[in-house]
Amino acid sequence: MASGSGPVSALWTEINRCGQNGDFTRALKAVNKILHENKDDVTALHCKIVCLIQNGGFKEALNVMNTHTKSLTSDMIGFEKAYCEYRLNRVEHALKTIQGIPEQTDKLKELYGQVLYRLERYDECLAVYKDMIRNSQDDYEEERKTNLSAVLAAQSTWESTSAEDLGLPESSYELCYNAACFLIGQGQLSQGMQKLQKAEELCRKSLAEDSDVTEEDVDAELAIIHSQMAYVMQLQGRTEDALQLYNQVIKLKPSDVGLLAVTANNIITINKDQNVFDSKKKVKLTSAEGVEHKLATKQLQAIEINKALLAMYTNQADQCNKMLASLQTQNPGHPRPVLIKVAQLCREKQHNKAIELLQRFSDQHPESASGIKLTMAQLYLTQGHVTKACDILKSIEEIKYKPGMLSALVTMYTHEEDIDSAIDVFTQAIQYYQSEQPGSAIHLSLVREAANCKLKYGRKKEATSDLEQLWKQNTNDVHTLAQLISAYSLVDQDKAKALSKHLPSPDTMSFNVDVDELENSHGATYIRKKAAKVVGESQPKEPGPEDVKKKKKKKKGKLPKNYDPKSTPDPERWLPMRERSYYRGKKKGKRKEQVGRGTQGATSGASAELDASKSASSPPTSPRPGSGTGTATATSNAVPPRQQKPAAAGATRKKAPQKKKKGGKGGW
Repeated sequence: MASGSGPVSALWTEINRCGQNGDFTRALKAVNKILHENKDDVTALHCKIVCLIQNGGFKEALNVMNTHTKSLTSDMIGFEKAYCEYRLNRVEHALKTIQGIPEQTDKLKELYGQVLYRLERYDECLAVYKDMIRNSQDDYEEERKTNLSAVLAAQSTWESTSAEDLGLPESSYELCYNAACFLIGQGQLSQGMQKLQKAEELCRKSLAEDSDVTEEDVDAELAIIHSQMAYVMQLQGRTEDALQLYNQVIKLKPSDVGLLAVTANNIITINKDQNVFDSKKKVKLTSAEGVEHKLATKQLQAIEINKALLAMYTNQADQCNKMLASLQTQNPGHPRPVLIKVAQLCREKQHNKAIELLQRFSDQHPESASGIKLTMAQLYLTQGHVTKACDILKSIEEIKYKPGMLSALVTMYTHEEDIDSAIDVFTQAIQYYQSEQPGSAIHLSLVREAANCKLKYGRKKEATSDLEQLWKQNTNDVHTLAQLISAYSLVDQDKAKALSKHLPSPDTMSFNVDVDELENSHGATYIRKKAAKVVGESQPKEPGPEDVKKKKKKKKGKLPKNYDPKSTPDPERWLPMRERSYYRGKKKGKRKEQVGRGTQGATSGASAELDASKSASSPPTSPRPGSGTGTATATSNAVPPRQQKPAAAGATRKKAPQKKKKGGKGGW
């Protein structure tokens, strides 16, 4: 502490008291008063930097250090500068600052380990934490072990190399959670789920001891564990359970933007091309501010790839192409953006451009050529170019002689009736395994399949060499010997006779089997019927007339009542009347009485009576009181309604067409 008298000494006393109480805002005010008197006071500048860092003013603290570089050397404020750069996500600058400090203190090593972890240099980070745990003795050993377990979990998850298990304790839920992540990275999903359940129990127990912690705080702390549980469920194929747990985490709205981004991304992967509206809402959570500083590089790549896929599924071709171009710029050798671009071209029916793009990428990046060439072969097959697809598959050296690849090639060649190429595939594969794994199970299996293929397509002379090789491997194989004799019988009969001597004798091949018992067994499909035993001697009975089966006589068809045998039948009687040559249509009569005129239900006989023109002209008479009849005048209810019969189910009622009335007076 700087020496001084009067007010300055009192200010230093206040700074010391505020520092012990954690009131760094008040301490900063006192420091500024001292610097107002002496702006180059090194101790006051250092105290100001510390107060700014404690209050979260990392930029202001860094500006103070950069302004007073002459008075504040790296030995004095090197740790503070590196820490500010680390908190401002300037990780590369922080690493350079740490490496430029000559004296490596414990707190500087702690920060160095954090920086290496953020830079994903896990091997160096692991060495730093191992050294600190080995050479330090203080109250922060459990925190260091927690960080060490996080490094192991990251190695297991993001690197292809298998990380070592250091046997760290699982006394806290953080350690237990990291151990679960380590197992999940190794592919041990069931064991990882058990560790996560244990971590949840430890978390609840540790938080239950604090009376100030609410249930909401517990759920917020458990959110990362629940999200990891949902991830394991998703990997196990329990997508419904995983989706339910993911949505619970989203509803909590945790403050960790990295956790929100990963959870939302995993929901999008479950939705795929379905529920696109929900995916478009969730994708906004993956673009929150600061996400890029919370997640690993592979996590960020996966999120960007899923964004591009979502744009493709929603037919946003321009946006999809922009995202893919950005991904290819960041990582030119990654095959996934190219495959998405190919899928987009195929959706646009541009298959030739897609194949050209795949061919160009496989030539530029041979380390990723195997997956790219498989996609090329699939595109050729969809276009019907089977031979080109086979040529592409044969060019993949890594899987050229795998049993699945050989089976696919033989199947496609035989489908194209190119038997020579199919046999050539077998020949090359047999030669490869003859030199690499002679006499192995897969080698002998290929020889047998080659022989069966040649026999199937009539290449018996070529099949004899394969069959001989198989028989020499196992001379007791009667089936192979029989096939060999059968093949030689059409090529070299002398050789077939010589080989037939090796067949087992009939005596050795006979089995003590009771044929009758076998036929009468429960599982027999056909049973030979035996004649029933006859008690005593009896003469065979001669068939009598009653034993002869009577043949049923066919009944003659019934003729119509008006049938005349002398008249010739109409040759067009099977045609409908309208299609017969002598059909002239219906005659239209002009009889007025045939069509019912008047109201519905009126009879033809009453039409004359209802015609006013035929009745004698007489003055209308008024109806008698109480009578129910009268002349039909302008009242709408004059004609009583007709009660129609109910229509059959499914039938539609149609109103009969009304004819126009011609001439005549009156009527109605």
